Amino acid sequence: MLFDYHLHTPLCHHATGEPRDYVLQAQAKGLSEIGFSDHNPMPTQFDEWRMGPDELPTYLAMIEKVRREFPDYSIQLGLECDFIPGFEDHIRHQSRQAEWDYLIGSVHYIAPGWDVDNPIHMGKWSEHPVEEVWKLYFKAYTQMVTSGLFDFLAHVDLVKKFGHRPSGDLAPYYTETIQALADLKIPIEVSTAGLRKEVREIYPSKQFLDLAFKNGIPVLINSDSHKPEEVGFAFGQALALVKEVGYTTLTRFHRRKAIQVPI
Repeated sequence: MLFDYHLHTPLCHHATGEPRDYVLQAQAKGLSEIGFSDHNPMPTQFDEWRMGPDELPTYLAMIEKVRREFPDYSIQLGLECDFIPGFEDHIRHQSRQAEWDYLIGSVHYIAPGWDVDNPIHMGKWSEHPVEEVWKLYFKAYTQMVTSGLFDFLAHVDLVKKFGHRPSGDLAPYYTETIQALADLKIPIEVSTAGLRKEVREIYPSKQFLDLAFKNGIPVLINSDSHKPEEVGFAFGQALALVKEVGYTTLTRFHRRKAIQVPI
């Protein structure tokens, strides 16, 4: 039973295709279920890759429309929420705005104005030691975990997107995040999106995933699709990876309740 919970819509300004196109692709791929989770609106429009502050009703109507069109196919309602310290109450408010099936937490910003995966900021990598950037990223990720605001967490080591990583063993960068995830048993996604990016590697690394399994951290597989043809992308490879690590279940969600399903 494979499903894909991390799908975007044109409201984020960097995705193409209508929701029905994603559904049709998912059905063609044999997925049992999908979920939309576009980038959450913030109180002000401080970047160009999320819906506007007043567009949440438009998003909800868009998903309701596609649910009506495909009444016999399971379509979950989610939201990908940026964790930015100081906006926790904003996320709590959004969590009450709809009957969500899940809220995904993600870290993109490691400093005001620096979304670490954005190619327009590539120059910043030459201004800061890679070790410093990784420490900032995983510090923010651990804060997100301990906030308890989210049902599962996205692309754990997104900071590697452009291939920048410290030399030597990376485990010390992961330690606090792994411990926080283990304490709260919050699932993480195994995202095939990294295979489409410069790093050409699944998020998270096998080393991180090994530590996650050893610490009882649940997982699910997602594509982070921004185009219909990306739905279910490389799921065979991701499934083989999680099985190799030792996982025997994936985590589904319904109305913010986690459900373990065998693989």
